[in-house]
Parts: sequence; C-alpha cells; structure tokens
Amino acid sequence: MNKMNYDAAMLRALEGAAEKRVLLQACCAPCASHCLAELAGKTHVTVYFYNPNLSDAAEYEKRRAELLRLVGETGWADTLDCAYAPEDFAAVAAGFEDAPEGGARCARCFRLRLEHTAQAAKEHGYDMFGTTLTLSPLKNAELINRIGFETAEKFGVEYLPSDFKKRGGYLHSIRLSQQYCLYRQNYCGCVYSKDRRSAGQ
Repeated sequence: MNKMNYDAAMLRALEGAAEKRVLLQACCAPCASHCLAELAGKTHVTVYFYNPNLSDAAEYEKRRAELLRLVGETGWADTLDCAYAPEDFAAVAAGFEDAPEGGARCARCFRLRLEHTAQAAKEHGYDMFGTTLTLSPLKNAELINRIGFETAEKFGVEYLPSDFKKRGGYLHSIRLSQQYCLYRQNYCGCVYSKDRRSAGQ
C-alpha cells in the first residue's frame, strides 16, 4: 500500500482556499518560518502557540516572543494566544516518562496539541487546522498526519495535511532563521528531550 504524499495533499487542499481561515499550531519561530512563508497568499493563517510540553515557563515565553516577533515582522499570519498549561502535558506523559524519543510519549503529545488546536478552530470558526510539526526531519510526518485526520473526524473540522520538510522546507527554515535572527533551540521542548540532549543522547 502506497503512503500518502502529504505535501501534494496539502497543495490540493489549498487550491481555491484563499478565503479560508486556517488555525496553525506552531511549536517555535524557526519551524513556523518556512510553514508560514509557504502558506502566505494561499490562505488566511492564524498561528496558535499551544505547547504545554515546553520544559519551563521561561522557555515557553522565549519561544512565544520569537514567534510573535516573526509574525509581526513578516505579516504572514495573525495570532491566537493561549496560556501555558504544563499540566496538560504532564497528564498525557504520565506513565510514559521512560518512553524513547519519538515513541508513545511523543505520539500522545502530538495528539494533545492537535486536539486542542482542532477544538480551538471549532470554537473560533476556522475552516481548517494544521501544524508546523511536520517540518522537522526528526518527527514522523506519517504519524502526525494520521493523528490529524483522526482529530478532524473527532471534532468536525477539516485538517490541513502537510509534510513541510519536503521541497527543501527544512533548509529554507534554517535560512529564514538566519535572515530574521531567530532563536533556535537545541531540543524539541519537553524536559525529557532536554535531558537527553544534555546527556548527549
């Protein structure tokens, strides 16, 4: 069975979507940079910085401030704010603290963020929701998109599939990060990925 080409699926979904409103969950400014540049002009994007997995409030505020700066300097999107809610991540990570990076804990974290974004999209009248998570070459785009489609069915909001790393997307994000002098963190975000990075794993 052939895997879906999520990048091609995104481009199809964006055809004639210039008047649609997309709520895009963003993990950080560097990842958002390429995604927003790709979507700008194709649809109306609102960035949603829902990341309860971030290791501490200082890291959360640093990444949030950089994302807001990028949006302000480029005009590529609007923003919808939400509060830092580490208890949300703690609840889904409980019992999975020792799971390997990219394993069950990460899948639960992806689902948490996508479901929260879909719920917000539904409440605020957005046509679609999506995520910047597929930009990272370290994240499983197949898994993220599967969760996205399941979430869309659960909440009754269209999901925008993506594989933003395709067509040189990740490299473009690095160039944009340099252009806008963006803070690039060296770990995914949660305390578990931070500890593994510190340990050199």
